[in-house]
Amino acid sequence: MPRHPRIHLDGVPLHIVQRGHNRQPCFFANADYLAYLEWLGDAALRTGCQIHAYALMTNHVHLLLTPGDAQAASRLMVSLGRRYVPYINVCYQRSGTLWEGRYKSSLIQSESYLLACMRYIELNPVRAGMCTDPAQYRWSSYRANALGDSNNLLTPHALYATLGDGIEARLLAYRELFNSVLAEQTISDIRLALKQTQPLGNSRFFDVIEQATGQRREPKPRGRPRAPVKG
Repeated sequence: MPRHPRIHLDGVPLHIVQRGHNRQPCFFANADYLAYLEWLGDAALRTGCQIHAYALMTNHVHLLLTPGDAQAASRLMVSLGRRYVPYINVCYQRSGTLWEGRYKSSLIQSESYLLACMRYIELNPVRAGMCTDPAQYRWSSYRANALGDSNNLLTPHALYATLGDGIEARLLAYRELFNSVLAEQTISDIRLALKQTQPLGNSRFFDVIEQATGQRREPKPRGRPRAPVKG
């Protein structure tokens, strides 16, 4: 099956996932996570991308960002790879590729899915059994978005700013989002959109993308269509 080309649009949030080759680790020590975050921040500034959430897992990375222009996210990922991959190869005396081909990306309709996507990303370590509370995991954006820890890498999305009138109110409201379980259907929708490199939103969002690109893009249900029931 041919892969779908990525679609990036000016100012529309993107959920990006990049996995280690053959699901192998891409981080081996604390210094690796720190180096990645430093270079991610540099690349974001140079390319005009705003980072809203992230989770650096042992063998993959989740990013939620808004590119200033449609090509900014691709430039960010290329810039980051050109610094991080040689660093890993030199440090650990390895060669060859680190990442599993192209990164996956999904356009996110802010009002419908942005906060859910942030929760999905920052709960990744919990779902993986690495911790029981997202605040326990050092290499995600949760402690900044929920507890107010300083993090110069992040730029709050405008929707996040509507959670409360002041910083403390926003932090409390954001933490309260995590008191309820993220619906399995939401998790499934996020994963399907990423797997198929499709946008995540409602039909109105898909209409906007079609008008901008001339392509109808939306996730397709898994599996083959059911045969009609004969009766």
